[in-house]
Amino acid sequence: MKTHTVDVKQLGKVAVLMGGRSAEREVSLMSGAGVLAALQSKGVDAHAFDPAERDLGELKREGFARCFIALHGRFGEDGTVQGALELLGIPYTGPGVMASAVAMDKLMTKRVWLAEGLPTPAWRQVSNAEQTRAALQALGAPMIVKPVREGSTIGLTKVTDAAQCEEAYRLAAQLDPQVMCEQFIDGDEVTCPVLGTGDQAKALPVIRIVAPEGNYDYQNKYFTDDTKYLVPCALPEGEEAHIQALVLQCYQTLACRGWARADVMIDAKTRKPYLLEINTSPGMTGHSLVPMSARASGLSYEDLCLSLLASATLDNPPVQSV
Repeated sequence: MKTHTVDVKQLGKVAVLMGGRSAEREVSLMSGAGVLAALQSKGVDAHAFDPAERDLGELKREGFARCFIALHGRFGEDGTVQGALELLGIPYTGPGVMASAVAMDKLMTKRVWLAEGLPTPAWRQVSNAEQTRAALQALGAPMIVKPVREGSTIGLTKVTDAAQCEEAYRLAAQLDPQVMCEQFIDGDEVTCPVLGTGDQAKALPVIRIVAPEGNYDYQNKYFTDDTKYLVPCALPEGEEAHIQALVLQCYQTLACRGWARADVMIDAKTRKPYLLEINTSPGMTGHSLVPMSARASGLSYEDLCLSLLASATLDNPPVQSV
């Protein structure tokens, strides 16, 4: 993938937002540290900034010209920080307020995708263990139970019988009052990043994820080397291009910009792909998938970070006087 030359001096003083107050704070600190080192290696005047420890108003007072958002989960990936930066007038990486808020809410995301005719597993929203058991009857076993507004598989349970429903609901509800049950799709798990905005957006190579016993949980995502990532993905002929087109469509449907990464399951029997969710501030750790896919397309981690930073913008940029 070709990269445009970036004039580092034009980027100004940069804050790498990392840490934050979500359940994914630990991963965000790892992502942020990687991004910070990459930008500094390119000569960017970049500084770490943890919104859990500092008031966002300091960004303006200290003269930061733009922000690289390396926050994950709530209070960072859900439109809240994006809205604050809009008010401060400081351009930031990734999708804007509305796209971030919708993408963080798995139910809203599914409703939008369904309205656009995009394939996503069947689901039920539940508010107690009894409804969770009813969802199991409707969706069949196994079934996924998860919080509506969390990421990194935090609070997720794969339920195989009714006896597990109460504990699965309790675990999810501890993290979010909104809980959803989702049809389990048995087959290949893949992910595909997108870079860019509007008609210029491009899907990167698809990565096929082969986790131990098919369990791609929080531990296997970030803290072990047992999970295998296949890129090239070695899917049957034509499937990678189909997945890339589908992911690009789901990205544009939510009005994403800058970057995001969509997770997809491919039914083993029918080979039909199903969109699970889209991450609007993807991980940038040593185990993360966007850098892995970018490298496969010829884009280094450092150049990826610099390109994303250069794309920072606002939903409502100041009107230029004529």
